[in-house]
Amino acid sequence: RAASFTSEDKDIVVATARRLAKELGIFLHIGSTAILRADGKLANRALLFGPDGAALAAYDKIHMFDVDLDNGESWRESAAYEPGTEAVVTDIEGAKLGFAVCYDLRFPQLFRAEALAGADLFSVPAAFTRQTGEAHWHVLLRARAIENGAYVVAAAQGGLHEDGRETYGHSLIVDPWGRIIAEAAHDEPAVIVAEIDPAQSLAARKKIPNLRNARDFAVNAGSGEAPRLRGAAS
Repeated sequence: RAASFTSEDKDIVVATARRLAKELGIFLHIGSTAILRADGKLANRALLFGPDGAALAAYDKIHMFDVDLDNGESWRESAAYEPGTEAVVTDIEGAKLGFAVCYDLRFPQLFRAEALAGADLFSVPAAFTRQTGEAHWHVLLRARAIENGAYVVAAAQGGLHEDGRETYGHSLIVDPWGRIIAEAAHDEPAVIVAEIDPAQSLAARKKIPNLRNARDFAVNAGSGEAPRLRGAAS
């Protein structure tokens, strides 16, 4: 991940991605990178470029990692970034891509909302720590694939960083049945490749039609007032 903390039209990562997408004639997803918004705040943004180099879609990370740990560590992503407010789904020649970034992976309602909007493929660039990655990375990615009958493509940072942080790596591609069909190592640079077939998403959803079978429901918490269900979509 690299960032120049400037506007999208001046960002060197964005400019490079535009050029590469056009030179190679490919769809190119980058993310995430720190982009200065028009209101002067930073967005943790993922972008998709088409074979002509044009920007097709942009997603600003919705869920901020704000936490106080028992060991005294505190993380406040919201101190530097403004959270996004919209989920994003876009067409890619026969498939529909839903966007997420890193910590978003822990919020299944985002993926369900995008699946209900037609997504059969999710992108999840991330930088999980080694500790949380070993415990949760594979499980969460496979769960998001299985519960939505969709492919998940997750590029991940891995290795030891200059500040002493160690990220988990293990970039993955998961099919709609939850099978890992490509995986990178923990700390070695790698390119992983897999065939994405939208028909496999349809087949998985036919076998397990949970998107179609989902029902609205109320919650009885015994307090006289039902809690608000956050991030629901129907």
